Amino acid sequence: MTTAQILAFGVIGLMMAIFIWDRFRYDLVACCALVLAIAVGVVPFDKAFSGFSDEIVIIVGSALMVSAGVARSGVVDNAIKRFFPNLDKLHLQLALLLIVVAVLSAFIKNIGALAIMIPVAFQFSRKTGKSPSLYLMPMSFAALLGGLMTQIGTSPNIVVSRLRDEITGTPFTMFDFTPVGATLTLVGVAFLIFFYWLVPERQNENPTLEEALDLKTYFSEASVVEGSSFDGRALNEILQLGDGEVVATAILRGHARMSPFPDITLRAGDTILLEGRPEVLDRVVSNAKLRLSGKQMPQMRAEGDVTSIEAVISAESSLIGWSARQLSLFNRRRINLLAVSRHGHRLTERLSEVTLRAGDVVVLQGSRKNLPGFLQEFSCLPLAQRDIMLGTQRRAFMPILILVAAMGVTAAGLAPVSVAFFCAALSMVIFRVIPLAEIYKSLDGPILIMLAALIPVSDSLRTTGGSELIAGWLGHFATQMPPSGALALILITAMAITPFLNNAATVLVMAPIAASFAQTLGYRPEAFLMAVAIGAGCDFLTPIGHQCNTLVFGPGGYRFSDYPRLGLPLSFIIILVSVPMLLHVWPVH
Repeated sequence: MTTAQILAFGVIGLMMAIFIWDRFRYDLVACCALVLAIAVGVVPFDKAFSGFSDEIVIIVGSALMVSAGVARSGVVDNAIKRFFPNLDKLHLQLALLLIVVAVLSAFIKNIGALAIMIPVAFQFSRKTGKSPSLYLMPMSFAALLGGLMTQIGTSPNIVVSRLRDEITGTPFTMFDFTPVGATLTLVGVAFLIFFYWLVPERQNENPTLEEALDLKTYFSEASVVEGSSFDGRALNEILQLGDGEVVATAILRGHARMSPFPDITLRAGDTILLEGRPEVLDRVVSNAKLRLSGKQMPQMRAEGDVTSIEAVISAESSLIGWSARQLSLFNRRRINLLAVSRHGHRLTERLSEVTLRAGDVVVLQGSRKNLPGFLQEFSCLPLAQRDIMLGTQRRAFMPILILVAAMGVTAAGLAPVSVAFFCAALSMVIFRVIPLAEIYKSLDGPILIMLAALIPVSDSLRTTGGSELIAGWLGHFATQMPPSGALALILITAMAITPFLNNAATVLVMAPIAASFAQTLGYRPEAFLMAVAIGAGCDFLTPIGHQCNTLVFGPGGYRFSDYPRLGLPLSFIIILVSVPMLLHVWPVH
């Protein structure tokens, strides 16, 4: 080995060791590795920041923003509740969840697809009386499988496509991944549906603040507007939109208060006092096209500046003992009170007349400029980790149209993926699908920085000849193997590494090695590059190798050892199916 190769191996080996140690965030580790590689001379000064201009970063960032726009629309959640309201068999529920998650993951980032469907899984869990753990891990694995189907489904596919372009001059296209990816998804989802029982039933014994607050119900009020389709229909028809999870506590008609009998006929102008969880209230209000209490904010809506936030009234708050009407919240502060939750109490008075107490959780609507100052002045503690959509205007189908347009442009070859999805991300902002203040929240900054820093570091293996050296070592073991054995070796190696590295980092390290390995054996590189992408995208063995697995770890109440119980047999199935499919779709000769 040359000195440059030793230094390149040393930098990457040290970086991987620190990744596995898991004491520092991966973007910080990647940046330190970049600085070290520059210091020892394996990354030239003029290539130090080449990763920040690489289109991989643009594609991943744009895909994240498009994913956030689709997630905010709520269209998938609403469609399931509308068309499958009475689905109460666990197998059928699981099949629906896994199929939807897998299909969504092909077009938006898989963690975004999973996040969209987790609330639905909890609702199904309550219907069947089964633990959410039976749903969440299979859903996470289905999200990983679905991401294999298209170029934008997961970061490894994007990265490996670019590396093929550098190696052969031709990148993988949007649907080059589909034949193998769709086959793996079908086989994997079928396995998960029939073998979900390998996952033990667990309970989350340490709920987070957010999960604890999910147990709270909110009191709100909404009016039947003139021309509403529910004018002249029974109250029960509106309550059915909440799947039994929302109740009416009273109906106000003029100055009269009426008991909320299910068969009472509603009229335009009636105000319904509702109680339920925020997402259920949001669904009922949105689908029934009711008008929430509070004043309209047309001038702020025009600027896309209206938001809703959840906050707790602290013991020091000057709001205690006052009602929204007494405070004239809208007239003085341009703030609407949309809902109130009070532990252990069912509120029966009008929302504007509720006397606020310490510990009340309120949903407030107002300008993004006004709300922070209001919360600070009145000692309210914002629950920033929860995304309250109640009362916000959602353009349900706009993000879907934008996504379909970007996919169509890419599939037709009218524009490269980077340009098409950058335009799609920009459209999400222009059409106010994503508010201006939330643009950078929807971007996963650490993953983008990690990618940009790792691109020149991983490329140092190629420029110093290190990748060819490793390929030669692997080739020595594979000389007596058939093509299927060599391909399986690369796939298993990528699978073994990805639990300890970010999956995109696995591709950046392994793809050049796989291409050199194929060249050493006299094979075409495509099947081997695809094998790296599949191996990097399929971490079914740990809760830390992929964000999807980490996302369900706490809510599912899982233990570390639970993942291999379902993931190990699934990994074997993926290997057994992947190798012949890759050889069929991407011949090595």
